[in-house]
Amino acid sequence: MTEGTPEASNNALVRAFLAAWERRDTPYILDCFTDDAVYHSIPLTPIVGREAIGAFVTKFADVPPGRLEIRHQIASADVVMNERTDYITLNGSPVVLPICGVFEIEGGRIKAWREYFDLSPAKAAYATD
Repeated sequence: MTEGTPEASNNALVRAFLAAWERRDTPYILDCFTDDAVYHSIPLTPIVGREAIGAFVTKFADVPPGRLEIRHQIASADVVMNERTDYITLNGSPVVLPICGVFEIEGGRIKAWREYFDLSPAKAAYATD
């Protein structure tokens, strides 16, 4: 990937975006989205618009920072795809989520973000005996 190309810029955008999630930097995260962006965690209902995405992101303010380990990432002029493992804590329990993420980029911002993963490990963190 040649520095200064759309591919390199999009690759850097998504890496910086995920790093912001690790440190829970809500303003940075929200600045990465277009106003009409869509976040769709495929097991759940899509979240439409930066304002609605902001409401979702702020729910993580009290969740301990995690690690989002990118295993592979590929970028084009308008799409970035990655395979990663998210190591997070939910309800006091460590959760490991293997994820495939797809990011559509428009004008240097994320227009659509889709994540494909099994929701079972996250649900298990909230299960009561």
